[in-house]
Amino acid sequence: MKHIIEEVKLKSGARGLLIDVPGAGVMNFHAIFRAGNRFTKSPEIYEVAHLMEHMAFGENAEFSDEQAYESEFTKNGAYHNAWTSDYFIAYEAECADFEWERVLRLQELAIARPKFNEKEMSAEKGNVRSELTGYQNDYSRLIWPKLQQELGEKALTYSERIKTLRNITLEDVQEHHDRTHTAENMRFIVCGGLEGRKDKIVDMLEGWHLAKGEHLEIPKTDYHSTKPILIRRKDASNLSFGFSFVINRDLSQREYQAMAILNHILNGTMSSKIFGTARSRGIVYGMGSEVGCDSLASNWDFDGEVNAENASELFDLIVIELTRVMNGDISEADINQAKTYAFGRLQMLAQTADQISNGYLQGYALRDKYELLDDLPKAIDSIDKSAIVSLVREFIESGASGLSVVGNINKALVDELWNRILQII
Repeated sequence: MKHIIEEVKLKSGARGLLIDVPGAGVMNFHAIFRAGNRFTKSPEIYEVAHLMEHMAFGENAEFSDEQAYESEFTKNGAYHNAWTSDYFIAYEAECADFEWERVLRLQELAIARPKFNEKEMSAEKGNVRSELTGYQNDYSRLIWPKLQQELGEKALTYSERIKTLRNITLEDVQEHHDRTHTAENMRFIVCGGLEGRKDKIVDMLEGWHLAKGEHLEIPKTDYHSTKPILIRRKDASNLSFGFSFVINRDLSQREYQAMAILNHILNGTMSSKIFGTARSRGIVYGMGSEVGCDSLASNWDFDGEVNAENASELFDLIVIELTRVMNGDISEADINQAKTYAFGRLQMLAQTADQISNGYLQGYALRDKYELLDDLPKAIDSIDKSAIVSLVREFIESGASGLSVVGNINKALVDELWNRILQII
């Protein structure tokens, strides 16, 4: 969808993107703060960021509780939500074009002028505990926190996170909000039909009740390799696995797209080299791979579920295909076919204001810069075999890698699987 983008810096110190989508029938808002789990003042209250996000739509300067605020916010069909990650707390809202001013004003109340209270904190501690307890029953989620921890990140497992809830006081919640929810630390994206509205939007954002503060730095992690990890669950009927290769640098847009092309070739479809072949042999129902990156590091992750008796055969296949790529054995036909797929997905994923906004969100929040979605086809088209092979070698030879497995199995099998991967490192 055609859009025109402009970056603005407010007098308050906040920065953001105004994205004009001519003819859009909705307005989409994002406000992002570097305020996630890695920014809590102490590991003993690790869950304070998540808890604060849960409390954000409760009592505020004008509404006495969440029910009153929610009723007003959604009365014309508007939507809002928030999420917490290692680095960010992000708030999002979407509404019909005719009520954008009302909704943006209501967003400010929750983000800038909450009134945290003991009653709501007690209730949300229960909700957060329930949420995290539920995650412990999802074995695909259990893999990653322990692996992150062992690779060097200051992360906690879900059970460890639950234990920190009892340490959090109302003062901790308020401190986290006051320190992180500042004008300098805010990045925003407003996306929709903005013709004739930009000045009004800027004026409204300038009026948000946020202290000046500072733009917090993304914390650096010293990554290292780790021994394979087994998280034993007696009721696990199969084996859930995840392994990562980490490099201590960001990826360019072209490099990111090159790895996306490779992941499609390896695991993207029923005809892919690893997943497709494994599926045709009847040895795995589902697996995948993806690349994630921030301004300081990038990770190449593989995950899936496999029956224990098929695990060795699957990992042998993974080793064969990764070795082929490292040796340059990847066809131009496969690369070109994956490019065509990427072009199609890009066009499909930029059809609404929300999709366009999300296309810029993560990169802008992490790096304070953006690259036009319209430039992505050129970056994709420039990818060749040498770019892919070079990146794969860098990831695999990085010196930072590890495997995590959830299952009712012996540790010897986990060690055996990782030894197979070590053949190519």
